[in-house]
Amino acid sequence: MKIPATVALVFFGAYAPWATHAVAQEWPAKAITLVVPFPAGGGTDAFARPLSAILSKQLGRQVVNDNRGGAGGNLGAGIAARAAKDGYTYFMGAVHHAIAPSVYKKLDYSLEKDFAPIAVVAVVPQVIVVTPKRIKETDLAAFIALAKQNPGKLNYASAGSGTSHHLAGELFKIAAGVDIAHVPHKGAGPALQDLLSGQQVDVMFDGLGSSAQYIKSGLIMPLAVAAKSRSTAIPFVPTAAEAGLKGYEVSTWYALWGVAGSPQAINDRMVAETAKALAAPELKTLWAAQGAILGPANSKEMTAFVSAEIAKWAKVAKSANIQVD
Repeated sequence: MKIPATVALVFFGAYAPWATHAVAQEWPAKAITLVVPFPAGGGTDAFARPLSAILSKQLGRQVVNDNRGGAGGNLGAGIAARAAKDGYTYFMGAVHHAIAPSVYKKLDYSLEKDFAPIAVVAVVPQVIVVTPKRIKETDLAAFIALAKQNPGKLNYASAGSGTSHHLAGELFKIAAGVDIAHVPHKGAGPALQDLLSGQQVDVMFDGLGSSAQYIKSGLIMPLAVAAKSRSTAIPFVPTAAEAGLKGYEVSTWYALWGVAGSPQAINDRMVAETAKALAAPELKTLWAAQGAILGPANSKEMTAFVSAEIAKWAKVAKSANIQVD
């Protein structure tokens, strides 16, 4: 018997919400991959791994971190953007990915078109840190004076050309009126390890999330926090303004995306599961220890936040004349 078109529309219209709900209820049926576009040991990893562990417990399926470093975080982003649209691949991006459209001539992904926003999981201030193995100055003013006395002889490590570490360093050069060389690495982890070794680099403009433990252990020396107010994680460290460098404020943020085109019901559930995970006492304690606060936790606010960040960093990249092939 042929079903009239109007009846079919009513039937399937009623069925669709039930089917969508069923998909979300059955998910996940297997392990979930979280693409982390930087090597292990960096700031992104510092937030991705604890979050993955809590989500694994909540969902009853393993959330596996897949570190895909390279090209300032763009390699991993491209891999995630091309993943199957089935709700089993997520992407932990960072402020670097809001900078990339302005500094790279060509990207094989679009942050705003290829990904579905889940939540900004952490926002942390950057901190200016030096290695005591090479730098004996213990305050920002003295370090700036040293750099002015030795133009081009000091250098700073970054997670790669075009990353927030890079732009933060260029902003510092402009604000402080100094000339220090840029030494790009394949991720914040390798850059920080290079700084810790004291063999090649002098300073780093790093996210507090990855530097906090080394600051507290005395392995690196903090000169200033690039924020309006001091961090509760390291309250003994002055802000850049307090240390004499006004207007120097840089924050690093980390965000979770799904693959655009994946079932909306699954992404909606991941939004809810992520909010639940971020409210877990162990994550709240860990985030606080790293000086992190939560960012927008719904897709509409996150979309607006990311768009504003892209516009902000476009102005900075243009001002500093930064372009990466």
